[in-house]
Amino acid sequence: MDATSRPLRVPPEMGPYAEKHGLFQLLQNMLEKLLIHKPDDPIDFMITHLKQDNDDVPRICIVGPPASGKTTIAMWLCKQLDAVRVSPETLLLEELLELTKEVRAYKEREQEIPNALWTNLIQERLSNVDCIKRGWVLEGFPENREQAWMLQSAGIAPRHVVVLYAPDIVLIERNLGKRVDPFTEEVYHTTFDWPSDPLVQQRLVEPEGVSEQETSKKLLDYHRNFPGIFQTFHKILKSINADQPCADVFSQALTYVQTRHRSAAPFTPRILFCGPPGSGKSLQAALIAQKYGIVNICCGQLLKEAVADKTKLGELVKPYFDNGCPVPDNIVLKILADRLNRLDCMTSGWVLHGFPRDLDQAEQLERIRMIPNRVFFLNLPYESIMERLAQRRIDPATGERYHITYKPAPSPDIQARLRQNPKDLEGKIEMRLEIYYRDIKDLEEFYENAFYINADQDPHVVFEYIESCIIKPLPQKS
Repeated sequence: MDATSRPLRVPPEMGPYAEKHGLFQLLQNMLEKLLIHKPDDPIDFMITHLKQDNDDVPRICIVGPPASGKTTIAMWLCKQLDAVRVSPETLLLEELLELTKEVRAYKEREQEIPNALWTNLIQERLSNVDCIKRGWVLEGFPENREQAWMLQSAGIAPRHVVVLYAPDIVLIERNLGKRVDPFTEEVYHTTFDWPSDPLVQQRLVEPEGVSEQETSKKLLDYHRNFPGIFQTFHKILKSINADQPCADVFSQALTYVQTRHRSAAPFTPRILFCGPPGSGKSLQAALIAQKYGIVNICCGQLLKEAVADKTKLGELVKPYFDNGCPVPDNIVLKILADRLNRLDCMTSGWVLHGFPRDLDQAEQLERIRMIPNRVFFLNLPYESIMERLAQRRIDPATGERYHITYKPAPSPDIQARLRQNPKDLEGKIEMRLEIYYRDIKDLEEFYENAFYINADQDPHVVFEYIESCIIKPLPQKS
């Protein structure tokens, strides 16, 4: 057969490398920038973009009706994330921006500032080095669909949009008591959040446009324009109830802006299940493999198949099986690497359980570039482990498994011939658990992005949680 007509095998290290460095997202971001800015020299533009190294900095919009707490949340987010706060008010104070004077002139003439001018001013501010390097939180903009569309056309693409909401009556009451510190721009309230410092109290001023009539008019405009904003950003938008303590609102906003949206990058699952005996690793692996068509690999079963097939490595394994001794790691790794490098695992993905069991095995697995992209630790209390394992029985005639409590034998004849696997004797279980708990701490530290699951619940509930973790991206490292 002509070598060029054989199926091409992608080297196993390519997938993990691309995922580790976010290559797909990097190329997607560059393509978006090229199409938006249309530079005369695309190569030079891409080099500059890569040198900026700013794809992971915050790009957040905070919108909401008057008195919903946009300024407070924006300031707290900027402090937490070390980002730059940008708002219509802060833009008017920027002396170095060329368009600021033009915007001020409209303000002084009490004329409406054109959306295009606002967008150009924001674009000028966000192109400054501090916004590029540290990221930004854009507060109170866009206010309508046209402004949102203009932001997108200018290449200003927020990664997260937070929408604050509260009942109108609450917002009107808040606005009537609002006071602002002109030195720090901190917002206070005569009833709910009065400063303790007498000096701060003395310098607080009432902002413009906070009367009940003016607030009601602004709320009406906001409700009329919000659907257009929602339609523009609905895929990256989160609504948060602002009628609760500021700390709770901030906590929800911070949690959301630190999440990563699902990527369109190709994803080949490489899943690892760890957990004590009886925690349900085999069952969950089977459910995942069945639903998503990935390869289910049980390390123990793999060794048995190698012995049964009388392969060269299987012949090396057989003496250890016959003597009841553990198989050396180097032999296990060779058999495992051979299986994981096959075409079905490379193209469809795999779910592995039964290996690694300790830190040394995990490091060896990484050295042969078999790196899982989702790791799950299934936790189960000692009493539940004993209940699950010590009551397991097997029918030697059919190979069917039963459980004294949860799945009893259907007839007295079957019940009479059931046998218990020697490894399910209470003493053997305790020995296995002792080994597991001795090594698990190092394994948990090694897989720092792992998910932890309470396995002492319905298996389908466990499966749903596992499924959600496979679908969503890993948390962004700070």
